[in-house]
Amino acid sequence: MSLTNSTIALERKEIPKKINLIGFGLLGVGLILVILSFFVDKTRSLFDLLIFFTFILSIGLGSLFLVALEYIGGAVWSTPFRRISEFLGTALFLLPIIAIPLLFNMHDLYHWTHEEAVSTDRLLQEKSPYLNMSFFLIRTVVFVGLWFLFYILIIRNSRKQDSTKDPKLTRRNIVISAIFLPIFAITITFASIDWIMTLEPHWFSTIFGVYYFAGTALAALAATTFIMVLLNENGYLYKGLNKDHYYSFGALLFGFVNFWAYIAFSQYLLIWYADLPEETFWFFLRWEGSWKYVSIGLIFVKFVIPYFGLLSQPSKMNPRKLLFFSAWIMLAHLYDLYWLIMPTYNHSGAVFSWHEIAYLITAIGLLIVVFSLNANKFNIIPIGDPKLKRGLNFHL
Repeated sequence: MSLTNSTIALERKEIPKKINLIGFGLLGVGLILVILSFFVDKTRSLFDLLIFFTFILSIGLGSLFLVALEYIGGAVWSTPFRRISEFLGTALFLLPIIAIPLLFNMHDLYHWTHEEAVSTDRLLQEKSPYLNMSFFLIRTVVFVGLWFLFYILIIRNSRKQDSTKDPKLTRRNIVISAIFLPIFAITITFASIDWIMTLEPHWFSTIFGVYYFAGTALAALAATTFIMVLLNENGYLYKGLNKDHYYSFGALLFGFVNFWAYIAFSQYLLIWYADLPEETFWFFLRWEGSWKYVSIGLIFVKFVIPYFGLLSQPSKMNPRKLLFFSAWIMLAHLYDLYWLIMPTYNHSGAVFSWHEIAYLITAIGLLIVVFSLNANKFNIIPIGDPKLKRGLNFHL
């Protein structure tokens, strides 16, 4: 089927206002519960907030990565859906707001911020040129500033193209994306080390940055897939999409599920084989009490279930299965972040109650609001992109 860009623009539908209301409703309820959580147990709520922060970072930064990856790879099949990732990338601008209470309460989260602990710990003293509040804050500001800069540059060109139809803007974004990707690799690695790995400052893993990246890319792709299927199945994109588009999303999800599992197993295998006390204690901590069940559960929740669920070709093309497993994978990423972060809060066993549910509700509401506000303000489809027509007519 041949479609023109002008036809696509005329077929665009507005996102129902009830979606906004649902998003703001969930966000409001979630924030009330989060505030109450701070009054009940401030330390626990801070650890939950760190999970929330790193999850929103995954969705926002991971979505920007997917946008840049499309430009670098010259992909056409994903062009009709790129705006979904662009909209989700807006979540990056919420990071400073979320980070403020964390930065003001670092003492409750990070052992290396305790001067008395550093003064009696040789390893922390050796790491102090890197692990100190001043440098931590500088790194955070620089990283977030760079993410803001590249988001603005790439998305501004993409939106401008809607009206100008200028193919030079695509070429410009290819250059910007080529600069962004190595910066993305460096900043996401150090951000994951700063915010998550230094919760246990005596532990280190040379593969941890790749581990967090794998989960980030998977979660962002799952979020885009979930919204894409919902929009298309309810007629808010355009007619003419075929199962090959769905298959591409399903295959990519399946690939990143395997990539995450490969990195997770590699990290475990290298530490197990070396058997160094300064490395193994981190895994032993996640084998104490009920944490062992959470650790075993992670294997099934984030790998085994989505692996077999997306294994067959028909499952990758089934909209209902794509909806289910993309939602499952996003929740699995939250599960993963919980497994990474919460053992530092409670060594003896896993804790889960309404405190964690409050942040889950807040995260869902926030992402709905971020997407719906953007979708009602900008074109859902990049109607000026020269690759759009080929993307709509894509076939494997």
